[in-house]
Amino acid sequence: MRYMLLSAILFCSCASADQPIALAIHGGAGTILRSEIGDSREAAIRADLNAALDAGYKVLEDGGEALDAATAVVVRLEDSPYFNAGKGAVFTADGRNELDASIMDGATRRAGAVAGLTRIKNPILLARAVMERSPHVMMIGAGAEAFAQEMKLEFVAPAYFKTEHRWQEYLNAKAKAAQPRAALPISNYYGTVGAVALDGKGHLAAATSTGGMVMKRYGRVGDAPIIGAGTFADERCAVSATGWGEFFIRMNVAADICARVAYGNSSVADAADEVVLNRIPALGGNGGVITLDAKGRVSMPFNTAGMYRAAIDGEGKRVVAIYR
Repeated sequence: MRYMLLSAILFCSCASADQPIALAIHGGAGTILRSEIGDSREAAIRADLNAALDAGYKVLEDGGEALDAATAVVVRLEDSPYFNAGKGAVFTADGRNELDASIMDGATRRAGAVAGLTRIKNPILLARAVMERSPHVMMIGAGAEAFAQEMKLEFVAPAYFKTEHRWQEYLNAKAKAAQPRAALPISNYYGTVGAVALDGKGHLAAATSTGGMVMKRYGRVGDAPIIGAGTFADERCAVSATGWGEFFIRMNVAADICARVAYGNSSVADAADEVVLNRIPALGGNGGVITLDAKGRVSMPFNTAGMYRAAIDGEGKRVVAIYR
């Protein structure tokens, strides 16, 4: 009996040890140029990417779930003033901050999403509450914030989200928009944060949060809170996207990548490359994704000048990068 019990314990330990953990995160893609960022801002961005990566990976190292790791990352990035989500959100045409977020559990296909928030400090926490504590998948605007109040989530004054950098960006964009026949350079004016995680049970999760697009109008919602477009996870694949949301919605980018893995026997890396590097540019869109499979393999393709990104893959290899 003792031998059988010991054998069972050893078997369980070995099975657990064979399951890798992994995490990939992003802080948005676009026209990201070293000459425009500056050394001090770049150092601060890299520091926050490292801090977010550490926060999520510690959850996984401690035996936590992929959902918790992805949530921890996005909360950390929402609290940073350097990314277009939460504290660093961009401004709409009306000079407001409107926030969107979504999250998905690959093991159960549960999902939650929120859009058009103006007073919730961490939209990803509300998206998760929608998933776990409501019968719905998506809530928007005042209704979502009423639900947040019931869930006792943290509210802030709208002024909390304002940063001087984003305000000047908005003023510049507004001035350009007022010029005759002016067109905003779209690739400069969006951003998102996100995470994909693989835990010790082999479960995947994905989470995404954004302030949307500079000068967005009339209740515009991009891909970040749309399950299948900006966020998707199943038992084989997890994806969080960043880019020109209209194209990601039209092409159902996140779900398409995972469908290519499930039904086309493609690797996650090959599927992501085909969608991001070929299909999106063919329609005139741009952006990037972070992807993760159940073996801990990370892929982070993008077709823009840069993408804020970081990862620790299933072999423990760490990377933090910005430029191509």
